[in-house]
Amino acid sequence: MEDNKEKEFEEEVINESVSEAVDESVEPCSEAAEEETQENKELADAKAKADEYLDKYQRLMAEFYNFRERTSKEKAAMYDDGVRDTIEKLLPVVDNLERAVLAQTNKTEEAESFIKGVDMILKQFKETLKALGVEEIPAVGEKFNPQLHSAVSHIEDENFGENTVSIEMLKGYTHKGKVIRHSMVQVAN
Repeated sequence: MEDNKEKEFEEEVINESVSEAVDESVEPCSEAAEEETQENKELADAKAKADEYLDKYQRLMAEFYNFRERTSKEKAAMYDDGVRDTIEKLLPVVDNLERAVLAQTNKTEEAESFIKGVDMILKQFKETLKALGVEEIPAVGEKFNPQLHSAVSHIEDENFGENTVSIEMLKGYTHKGKVIRHSMVQVAN
């Protein structure tokens, strides 16, 4: 029996030793695996953060590009608006020069040379306006267009078609497709 007890005791000691040896060998492996898992987690976190920063950077760059485009368009629009406002203030001067040339009834030699000078100033003024992109709105004989013309009177006349401009009382002008001043017209039929 003592032999059995000794064998059992030896087996227990061996089993405990093996068990301790296995536990010791497993622990370092699990620690290494744990460290590797921790490193993978940190790497994944770093990649996620880098992706987040890249996304923010790309969005910011797109926003900045849109801002630059928008402000350049606004600047161009402000410049065009300023040109239109200035031209609108100068148009009465052009109108008065045209009236002065048309009102010439007294054709003395002195008056004729004066009117010729005024006409030359008017032509120069119109050339300058044209160089700035200002165009006259065609009116007489054209179909009435409420976006370009302002009707101040209406007549019945068989010589004109329906809704046709018969008389232009005040010239209208456009700048880059936008109306500065509507033509003041009389519409027939």
